[in-house]
Order: sequence, then structure tokens, then C-alpha cells
Amino acid sequence: MRITNLTERSEVYTSNAYLVRGDSNAIEDVNTLVDVGRDPGVIETIRAMSTGIGKKPVEQVVLTHGHFDHVGVLSLVREAFDPVVYAFTPIDGVDQVLTDSQQLRFGDRWFEVLHTPGHSSDSVCFYCAEEAAIFAGDTPLLIASANGSYEEEFVQALERIAKKRIEIIYCGHGEPHTNNVAARLWASIDNVRRSDRVSRHEPSTGTDMGRSPHV
Repeated sequence: MRITNLTERSEVYTSNAYLVRGDSNAIEDVNTLVDVGRDPGVIETIRAMSTGIGKKPVEQVVLTHGHFDHVGVLSLVREAFDPVVYAFTPIDGVDQVLTDSQQLRFGDRWFEVLHTPGHSSDSVCFYCAEEAAIFAGDTPLLIASANGSYEEEFVQALERIAKKRIEIIYCGHGEPHTNNVAARLWASIDNVRRSDRVSRHEPSTGTDMGRSPHV
């Protein structure tokens, strides 16, 4: 599996947009764009890459959530590559709605869809057991203090993730996390539980649920 952050050098405000390819660009590999960001330059970047003969450069798009910095150039990506677009909610431009625990192939690996309502009600992460890797979008997995406020559904999702073998977190912004990830996930749960502000109400549709200082 090869992962390229297409927006690493973008000069506009954008989320990370990761193109996932198989190691050998085999015909059965599924070229997958995890979030599209809002930099139109990603289209020419993709066209200049080796993505396999007889294959679409982008066969599917998977969205971690629907905020503008993650979906801004979706219409341009659809026009350029005609991919199948997946998201947890049927926002404009989405072809198929994801379900929790669904399995999708990215490149030459299988990923599990994990619903993580927190940053937004439609947030999802994508987990690959074989690579011990997770695409987190803006879901705050690494929480450095006990000063936040959280919905119970987010806490349950975080505990579910911490039980998995994870060695690298690909975030929606910034560099991947690789340092002592497992221990930091369990420390995050401890910080969440110590916050004493865990609500058992249904998750809202706002964008601030589950936010806290995190690293």
C-alpha cells in the first residue's frame, strides 16, 4: 500500500487529501482518495502520478466527514475522474452512504469503516488491521488534557478504536502520528473519562462535539 498526501504543499487552506494505491498498481487495486480537500491543484498532481494502466486514476473517494475543507473540490474530482463517492451522510455529490463496520478496499488493502461521532455527527475513521493504520479525518483521537466535553457515543467510539492495533494515525491536518500511538490512545480515554463532562444525550449535528485540546 502506498499513501501520498496530495495537499502537503498546498498554499490554500485545506485538509489533507490522501491518495491510496496498491504497491504494484495491479488491475484489482482500488485507487482511493481519502478526502479531496479544497485545493484544485490535486487534480493535476494525480494526473502526473503512476496510478496503473487501464485503471481510473481515482476509482473511489471516501470522505471522513462533510466539512468544506475536506470536500471543497469534490465536484472537480468527480468531473475529472468519475469516481464512486462514499460518505456517512448523503451530502451533495455522494453516490453511496457508508455504514459502520463496512469493509472497503483501498489500494491493495482492506479498511473498516468506524463511525466516530465527535467532531461532527457524520465523522468516520477508516482502519486497516494489516497495516495497523487509521485515517482519522478530524476525529480527535489523541487528547492531551481532561478539559474537554464529550458525548458518550464519541467516548464509546474512542474506546473501540483503542482496542485495535494502531501504529500510525493519518490526520485530517498535519503530519501522521507514529510515536507511541497505542499508549497515547489509552491516555486519551483516561483524559476523556476524567473530564466528568460526558453526556449521554443523542449526538448533535453541530461541529464542536468532542473537541478538546489534542496532539
